[in-house]
Amino acid sequence: MKEVKFVDVSVRDAPQSLWATRITNDMIMPFAPRMDEMGFDWIDLEGGAVFDVCVRYLREDPWERMRLMAERCTRTPLNIWTRGQSLFTFDFFPDDIVDLTIRRIAANGMHRHTFYDTLGDVRNIELAIKTTKEAGLYCCAGFAYALSPVHTDGFYADIATEIIGHGVDAFIIKDASGLLTPDRIRTLVPAIRNAIGPDMPLELHSHCRGGLAELCYLEAVPLGVDVLHTAISPMAGSDSLPPTEYFVRHLGDLGYGIKLELDDLAEMADYFIALAERYDKPLGIHKRYDPKLYEHQIPGGMISNLHSQLADIGMSDRFEEVLVEAVQVREDLGYPVVVSPFAQYIVTQSVINVAQGERYKTIPDEIARYAMGFYGRPVGPILPRIIEKSADHLGLKEPNVERAGELVEPWIPRLKKERGPFKSDDDLLLAAFYQPPVLEELYAVRDAPGRRTDYPLPALTPLKQLMNEVEKRPTLKYVSVKKGDFTFEIEGPASQAVAAE
Repeated sequence: MKEVKFVDVSVRDAPQSLWATRITNDMIMPFAPRMDEMGFDWIDLEGGAVFDVCVRYLREDPWERMRLMAERCTRTPLNIWTRGQSLFTFDFFPDDIVDLTIRRIAANGMHRHTFYDTLGDVRNIELAIKTTKEAGLYCCAGFAYALSPVHTDGFYADIATEIIGHGVDAFIIKDASGLLTPDRIRTLVPAIRNAIGPDMPLELHSHCRGGLAELCYLEAVPLGVDVLHTAISPMAGSDSLPPTEYFVRHLGDLGYGIKLELDDLAEMADYFIALAERYDKPLGIHKRYDPKLYEHQIPGGMISNLHSQLADIGMSDRFEEVLVEAVQVREDLGYPVVVSPFAQYIVTQSVINVAQGERYKTIPDEIARYAMGFYGRPVGPILPRIIEKSADHLGLKEPNVERAGELVEPWIPRLKKERGPFKSDDDLLLAAFYQPPVLEELYAVRDAPGRRTDYPLPALTPLKQLMNEVEKRPTLKYVSVKKGDFTFEIEGPASQAVAAE
């Protein structure tokens, strides 16, 4: 039988899902050389919120993280995710920033670039495909899965046909909210396999939020999925991805080729259990099937943030009302996929509607720009009232129909003039993503004399020994602090939060 390959997400998407992305170089680098020996086909390192959290909260240079990991992983290629023209943040960037970012990803030691457009507008990833191939990176592109009347198997098959026409190396089904079911796998995977042909590698990335991801993976492999995205067991489950060990055991028993060894994975599991103990982090648990998820489709991180935001404005008792409103708002907006940044846009509009007691009395700028085509082609028809209010808000007569990236003027000449000179193109790109106060705090830490970057490998045998050798850091608390009309999340002991306030 065929060989099943694995993308390990234990240092990227798993801590993003379980630890609010607060995983540091101190946690990752000591075990990286051992992970490199285990037989993973790729190690997932950055993407999603990782780049942003490195800068804003951890005060670690994400470009340096790439280099440090590349020094330690000489056998296993490293993966990085972007959101097409949105890259690592919620903004929509011009072509020159997208092009340079991908080239710097390659220059800093990454081997593979995985990406998608949230709307499924392939025009928004054409440049990413072209530059990824020119930079010599393995190119994996696909779509974000969602449920709606327009997100049919045929809709996704058309996207797949269009994407592989641009010459990608692999195709991926990304299910960020864990919405796939075994029944849908039985129709969707054959439709995608038929669209991309028998030889194109097909990958599956799903989360455990709905309680069905393990079953979906087992159904998907015989139907044509070649590559599974998984996490080591302590970092799997909950809002994270399925556990690697589960599929090594069961797919191995079914006769599929597996390069990974359970003894190695047990050692890796010990290390991450030690990290969780030392840094007071939660471990993943198995989730039960949640029918409500398939209605609102909101990712787990957004749910926890929504609780906090509603508490800040005295609307905690209206949480369920906001979830119901989010279902209607998504329909009115033409069924965008509920992942970043559109998950945030949908929830924000829903909170405004509920708070004001009237739908679309106020429309945020991001919603208006989306409705008028500045983020790409909407999947379904948008409520005419939203179109009208958005046109008035932006002073336009009709929605844009051009490729959205062409509407944004180049940034690099302006950045060099207004904020240069820069030490490197990496720092230029950081200036494109962040304002000076944020970068000043990062550089103060990054450029401090004598800063540690060696991260030596600890002894890798008993769990107790590992726990003794992982240096203990002070437990960080996340405290909401209000300043005027704004709420900030400050990382540090409660005493620091009081002082900052």
